Amino acid sequence: MQDDTPTRDRLVTTAATLFRRQGYHATGLAEILAEAGVPKGSLYHHFPDGKAGLAMAAADWTAAFLIRIIDDAFQPAPGYREGMAHYCNKLAKLFQLTDAANTCPISALLFDGPESDAFRGHADHVFQRLIDAVAGHAQRLGLPPDEAVAQAETLLIAVEGAWTLARARRDAAVLRSLPARLLPG
Repeated sequence: MQDDTPTRDRLVTTAATLFRRQGYHATGLAEILAEAGVPKGSLYHHFPDGKAGLAMAAADWTAAFLIRIIDDAFQPAPGYREGMAHYCNKLAKLFQLTDAANTCPISALLFDGPESDAFRGHADHVFQRLIDAVAGHAQRLGLPPDEAVAQAETLLIAVEGAWTLARARRDAAVLRSLPARLLPG
């Protein structure tokens, strides 16, 4: 059965999955190409910078995926606390579905990758997109702009740490406990 997914999309989603599972350096181009079912020339056609360019595209794809989760969690919420609880519960489900041994979907791509200003700048941009998404919902739900940004940054910082601890413990409850820890009462 032929996969009708465009070649570029197959490369990006395959790379995102493999980088999350194994890390950037442990994932070879040959493995990405084989998993995606595409020839080597296709990689360089779509990503002239090779693996580094593919990793940045995979980070963008992953950020867009996480922003959809943020939107799905916060859109129906009557308040920021409820939106955060929905988001943490959705992340806990994602954690369980993707295997507790996997690393954070964004960190695996951007902090295990090549040491370069472009890569670090891209990491900052990707994380800022997530902060902006949460802050936008927080403002819509009544938080003042400065507080909305502060809450969004705090949530992202907490999620990164909680994902790491949940991974070590192999327990998604760590992610589910974040709202009560961040906004007690």
